[in-house]
Amino acid sequence: MEKFIELKKVSKKYTVGDKPFYALKNVSFTIAKGEFVVVLGPSGAGKSTLLNLIGGMDKASGGNIIIDGDDITKYKENKLASYRGENIGFVFQFYNLLPTLTVLENVELIKEVCKKEVKAKEALKAVGLARHINKFPSSLSGGEQQRVSIARAVAKTPKLLLCDEPTGALDSKTGVEVLKLLHSKCKDEGNTVIIVTHNSLFASIADKVIYLKNGELENTVVNKKPKNIDEVNW
Repeated sequence: MEKFIELKKVSKKYTVGDKPFYALKNVSFTIAKGEFVVVLGPSGAGKSTLLNLIGGMDKASGGNIIIDGDDITKYKENKLASYRGENIGFVFQFYNLLPTLTVLENVELIKEVCKKEVKAKEALKAVGLARHINKFPSSLSGGEQQRVSIARAVAKTPKLLLCDEPTGALDSKTGVEVLKLLHSKCKDEGNTVIIVTHNSLFASIADKVIYLKNGELENTVVNKKPKNIDEVNW
């Protein structure tokens, strides 16, 4: 498969008092285009830091992050903002919807950061919310709100979907529906999807599992035969 993401000895260092603290330290791995990837680890392992670095929301202290042939660690802030706006779709645990905007308006917000055509109505139809476009988030279930956030992430047809605990605030049944939707975006539409989670059940459905512990890469496992989502006892 075509290599799409490559991390080379990536670190993120903070200074606490007069001592250095590494949220990530010398992490290296590759991800192929169109892979469904799960990053696993306990709280404090560096999962969200890793997602923020790949998504261009934070800058690495060292190493190289190569996305589709370009090293984003060398980007200035303006170019990094364009990279986020054009190439990345973010899905978060708590949806991040604006309560005073309708479903459609929440998705159309990304026009502010994206130069490409934004297909808000098409994205909402794809996630089964075509009949809810004029509703406000407060009238939707948690699963429906998460689907709005997924529609917002994919409306600009990004190269990469980054998902931070996307089912963490959902019951298991609704979480499975959201996972199926993300998996479909990967396998049916060619998005590369990275999900960070502490839920070890996710490992069995991934093409690749990246294990983090204490900011370091513990292991990388390739699943030659990932399970179907319905085969897992959630």
